[in-house]
Order: sequence, then structure tokens, then C-alpha cells
Amino acid sequence: MRKILITLAATSALALGACQSPAADKVEDQAEAKADAIDAQADAMPEGAAKEATEAKADAVEAAGEEKANAMDDNGEIAPSEMPGAEKK
Repeated sequence: MRKILITLAATSALALGACQSPAADKVEDQAEAKADAIDAQADAMPEGAAKEATEAKADAVEAAGEEKANAMDDNGEIAPSEMPGAEKK
């Protein structure tokens, strides 16, 4: 399920990529790459609290990158899909 959500988020980001400046895109891409590396580490771990903490760290890194990119965005707007609670729909 997590991989499906990540894929969906990445696809949405590609569709919305034209809305951000190149610098913001780069920041977001770097954070996503770092989060993917952390997630790969979590995938190699046995089930348990440490794996869940590592997955949470990956999520936090990706979210921080998105927030930083949004803050850098040329016009300061946040796409509707990135609004708090949008993923719950």
C-alpha cells in the first residue's frame, strides 16, 4: 500500500511539476531520493519498531522536502493535492 501511495504521489508531483520553479523541483527531487534510500533500508529490516521508525523517517524527509519546495515556489501557492488532509479523500 505504501509503495502505491508513493507512486501516486510521484505521479501527481510530475503532473504538478510545471507549477514549481526549477530550484524547488530540485529540492523536492533530492528529498525524494533521500527518502527512497531510507525507505530501501527499511525494506531490508525485519518487521518491528525499528522498521516502522525508519519508514517514518523516510516519510518525514519527503514531507520536509515538499514543504521546502513549496516555500521556494515562485508564486507561493500550494497545489490542492498538497493541502493538509488531501490524501484522506
